[in-house]
Amino acid sequence: MSYYRHHLFFCTNSRDDGKQCCANADAEAMRAYAKEQCRERGIHGPDGVRVNIAGCLGRCSEGPVVVVYPEGTWYTYIDQEDIDDIIEGHLVGGVPVERLKLDP
Repeated sequence: MSYYRHHLFFCTNSRDDGKQCCANADAEAMRAYAKEQCRERGIHGPDGVRVNIAGCLGRCSEGPVVVVYPEGTWYTYIDQEDIDDIIEGHLVGGVPVERLKLDP
């Protein structure tokens, strides 16, 4: 068994050239929110979920993005409700959130 059951990687990349980036969608605040929510649900930490910061994940035009490993499920999100759905549906319930999934 892995040390963590899931890793959430939030792209927090920022671009200076005016092109779309996850940082412009407040990705760092959304990552912090996800971490807080995982802690509140008691699933953060060893044998649970690790919420990570990632640099550019290369999907800027589809962003903001978060990817869940080990499954390799890619999501986009707009607000905290979307993050809650990913946590409850995928991380707690084990069912990917179809409405937020990106093609691999």
